[in-house]
Amino acid sequence: MKEHDSDVLILGAGAAGLFCALTAGARGLRVRVVEGANKPGKKILMSGGGRCNFTNAGTTPENFLSANPHFCKSALARYQPEDFIAMVDRHRIAWHEKELGQLFCDDSSKQILRMLLDECAQAGVEIHTDCEVQRVDHDAASAVFALRTSLGPMRARKLVVATGGLSIPSLGGSGYGYELARQFGHRIEPTRAGLVPLTLSGRPLEQWQDLSGLSLEVEASCGDARFRNAMLLTHRGLSGPALLQISNFWQPGRDVALNLDLMPQTDAQDWLLERQREQPAAELRTVLSDVLPKRFAQRFCELLAPSRPMRQFRPQELRDIAGRLHAWPVTPSGTEGYRTAEVTLGGVDTREVSSSSFESKRMPGLHFIGEVLDVTGWLGGYNFQWAWASAHACGEALS
Repeated sequence: MKEHDSDVLILGAGAAGLFCALTAGARGLRVRVVEGANKPGKKILMSGGGRCNFTNAGTTPENFLSANPHFCKSALARYQPEDFIAMVDRHRIAWHEKELGQLFCDDSSKQILRMLLDECAQAGVEIHTDCEVQRVDHDAASAVFALRTSLGPMRARKLVVATGGLSIPSLGGSGYGYELARQFGHRIEPTRAGLVPLTLSGRPLEQWQDLSGLSLEVEASCGDARFRNAMLLTHRGLSGPALLQISNFWQPGRDVALNLDLMPQTDAQDWLLERQREQPAAELRTVLSDVLPKRFAQRFCELLAPSRPMRQFRPQELRDIAGRLHAWPVTPSGTEGYRTAEVTLGGVDTREVSSSSFESKRMPGLHFIGEVLDVTGWLGGYNFQWAWASAHACGEALS
């Protein structure tokens, strides 16, 4: 082989790219990883507040969105959370389960990146950072991919696209993987920001903006999707785990309402009737402050349920207030966009990719893994598990 030849070239040194590299390298292949950023694994380092929510113990195919929902099943079945946990344990990285199956490092996300880089080094993987890919060609006669890069020409029979999506461009997010897919005839499912804060504007923003920083437990619903977790009021709108989750299902311009249940743990009607019997002289805003943050309860009453002593409310009025508490309609003006989105929805159409090898059905030797594909997980470690599973399946197939 020539100096710049490899068995496998992988574009992207994120979670999927590194894991595919170590998997293929451990099977004796000469693997080279090309990364445009100045260091590998930038999104790994910032994930989970710096502690890396590296998987979810309860991962199932139902935790993923795709226009082709069956595609993810094979890879997820072949490489499961316990398989990645075994690697983490082998490297003696302490971890804990936070909530809802979410697994985090006790110490730092740097440990996960160090583990991946150590495994790559052991497998003889070469990693090149600050390397811009200027052109990709395929020689049909030799069945070789030829890359022109800022570090010189590179060639390989297998090319793996692990470039991620458009989310967080400051950490390297770009549409390059989609451009490359189109170059080789692939269709791209429409992309948009996912797991992203929602924005408000006009009067709704004015009404709630000064409560920025306040959080409470809600159940956010949009169509059939429901997520119960914390909501955070921000100076631009709404965030927090529940709102990030539901952002994957809400789209502007669609006639599907987004509602917030402000008392998901309680039957509000029964609770209000009980408060009326036990605290007849108490103001509505006062009793609501027992289950909602005080400032939020006061604002809710100012806007949606004028406060007065509980004894003065008729049963039907309390039923109406309970209805508003359980289904507060929210009309976002949009989202914060890719700047803060944790993932990109949409991507390379999986109907044109093998679910077993992740090889293109249009171009032999070309593979797609991770976020660049039209597979998006819920918040809580699912997208990392998809990165590991898709990368593992591809890495095994390459060998």
